Amino acid sequence: MSASAPLSVEVTRGAIVESRHLVHVVAVDGGGRVIRQWGDGEQAVFPRSAIKMIQALPLIETGAADAYGLAPDELALACASHSGEPKHVSAVAKWLERIGLDHTALECGSHWPTNEEATRGMAARGETPSALHNNCSGKHTSMLTHCRHLQEDTKGYVRAEHAVQRRVAAAIGDLTGVRMPDAPVGIDGCAIPTFALPLRAFAHGLARMATGAGLSADRATAARRLLSAMAAHPDMVAGTGRFDTVFMAAMKGRFTTKGGAEGVWAAALPDHGIGIALKTADGTGRAGEIALIEALRALDLLRPEESDAVAGLARPTLRNRNGMAVGEIRPGAPVF
Repeated sequence: MSASAPLSVEVTRGAIVESRHLVHVVAVDGGGRVIRQWGDGEQAVFPRSAIKMIQALPLIETGAADAYGLAPDELALACASHSGEPKHVSAVAKWLERIGLDHTALECGSHWPTNEEATRGMAARGETPSALHNNCSGKHTSMLTHCRHLQEDTKGYVRAEHAVQRRVAAAIGDLTGVRMPDAPVGIDGCAIPTFALPLRAFAHGLARMATGAGLSADRATAARRLLSAMAAHPDMVAGTGRFDTVFMAAMKGRFTTKGGAEGVWAAALPDHGIGIALKTADGTGRAGEIALIEALRALDLLRPEESDAVAGLARPTLRNRNGMAVGEIRPGAPVF
């Protein structure tokens, strides 16, 4: 593989490559050194939900997590894009109750669970979704928690000028080295600000989460707690059958991964002191999953037994409605 060419992911049907996705990937150590790069590591990307572990730092740093006695599975939920399964919804509802609020305080909007079984069950019971079912409801409850702990007005906590979002932006800037007033800003799907960061800077922030390099003692401790919680409770980070849950379970706590919309992925590797960030050129999530595993293999970071455990994720079979195998998604040759 060329260090300058993006990774390629192919989608086959029969003997033909039907589609091809290009993926930009960069791996960085805690000191900011680029270890390996495929494609453009300096392009500005919106990390979307892949940055949630950094966004959750103020939950711990303000003392809110300990004040409300949050357990590791709840810290994982703060970093999650959950599937809206009953265990996720129940956990968010109980957490909100503990801080004296309910689902009406959430300003993330509502949508049906991404888990099909959960959606079918709700529909059969004549239920409609609330903000609790939003995949970002754990993150929003996290934000409301440090808002309540610091006795701030919870109304409008999603706005850029609110103290909650200022704390989150400051954490992102500190971890990535990006001057936040200069960063392009948009509005994420769940209504909070999202900042465009160079892919390399995002990877550096993840490496600093993994290593604590250059961070204050309190911030390094908070980072370790969040990454450890995600790795220990992957079922709360995503959901049944989803990549992050299956992959982290297979890694048995060694890696922490988090996907985001439009084909963004983040990985923090404490054992190796590395952060990895990637973005699929066309925003396709399925390509990001394969590219992340391919990058880890190219960097020789997967143990043989781990590589075997995620073989189905690395080269999934495509099946039609009758269950017949019709193709696969696989790593492709570099494209210049």
